[in-house]
Amino acid sequence: MKLTSLFASLLLVFLSGCATTPTASPGRRYDGTVHRLKEDSLVGVYTSKPRGFSTHSYWIEGPEGLVVIDTQFLPSAAHEVLELAERETGKKVVLAVVLHPNPDKFNGTSVFQARGIRVVTAQQVLERIPAVFELRTRWFKDRYAPDWPEAEPRPEAFGAETTVLEAAGLKLKAHVMGPGCSDAQVVVEWEGHLFTGDLVANGTHAWLELGLQHEWLQRLDELARLNPRHVHPGRGPSAGPELLSQQRAYLEKVIELVRAAEPTLPVRDEAVAEAVQRVLATYPKLDLAVFLRVGMAEVYRREAELRAKAVAH
Repeated sequence: MKLTSLFASLLLVFLSGCATTPTASPGRRYDGTVHRLKEDSLVGVYTSKPRGFSTHSYWIEGPEGLVVIDTQFLPSAAHEVLELAERETGKKVVLAVVLHPNPDKFNGTSVFQARGIRVVTAQQVLERIPAVFELRTRWFKDRYAPDWPEAEPRPEAFGAETTVLEAAGLKLKAHVMGPGCSDAQVVVEWEGHLFTGDLVANGTHAWLELGLQHEWLQRLDELARLNPRHVHPGRGPSAGPELLSQQRAYLEKVIELVRAAEPTLPVRDEAVAEAVQRVLATYPKLDLAVFLRVGMAEVYRREAELRAKAVAH
C-alpha cells in the first residue's frame, strides 16, 4: 500500500475544506463550531474545521463542571474546545477522556493538562499512543507545524478494565474494549448516551486502516447490548441505536463486496482499487471516500488470508 500518496490525498481533502467560523467576542475568531444537542441540552459537541479532520469532541455538563470526550487533532482545536465549551456553559472542564489511540483523539492532551485538567484513558490505549504518535508525526508534523504537539501526548491511565469515572458531579462508565477501528477502545456510557469515537460513523466511510473489520463487528455487538438511547459517533450527527445497525450493515457489505471478487495474495493494487470502486458505487452518498481508499488494502489482505485458510482446510 502506497501510504505516502494515499495520505497526501487525505490531507488534500481536508486542507482544501473550510469551516463555519463563529465569532465569540470582538477580536477572537474561532475555526470550529459548537452546539448543544436537541435530545439533551447537557450534551454539547465541538467540531473542528476540515483541516483538523472535522473531528468531534463532546462535552457533558454536570452540576460541578464539564467532562470532555476526546481532545482533538490539533492543539489549536483543543484550545477552542475548552474556550467554547466553557463559554457556552459557564462551567469549567474538569476531566477529559481519550477514546482510542488515534491522533484526532489524543493530540490535544497537553493543552488540557496545561490548564490542570486530568486527561484519562485505558491502559491499553495509553500503551499504543507512543507508536501511533511517532508514525503520525512523521506523516503530519511538517504539514501542520507549528500547530502540532511538541511532545508525545501522555494521558493518565485509569486502569485496564471497565470502570466508573466520577467527575463534575457525574458518574460515567468507561468501557474498555478490544480491537475495532483501533487496536484498543474506550467507550463512554452516561444515562443512555453512548460516546463511541470512530467505532461508529454517521454519513461517512469508516476508518478501516487496520483491517480489523471482523473484530469491529464484535465491538458493535457489545455496544448494542448496552441498549443506548443516544449514540454519539466520531463524525457525523448523533442519533439513536440505529447508528449501530447502520455501521454493522456497512461493514458487512464491505466484507461481502471484497469476498465476491475472490481476493488472493499477494495483494494487487488493481484489485484493491476495484474493491474501492465497488464500495463507492454501493454507497455513493457517504463522505470521506479517502478513508476507504486508505483502509481497503488491509481489508482486502485480511479477506484474502481468511479465504486462503478456508481453501487450505
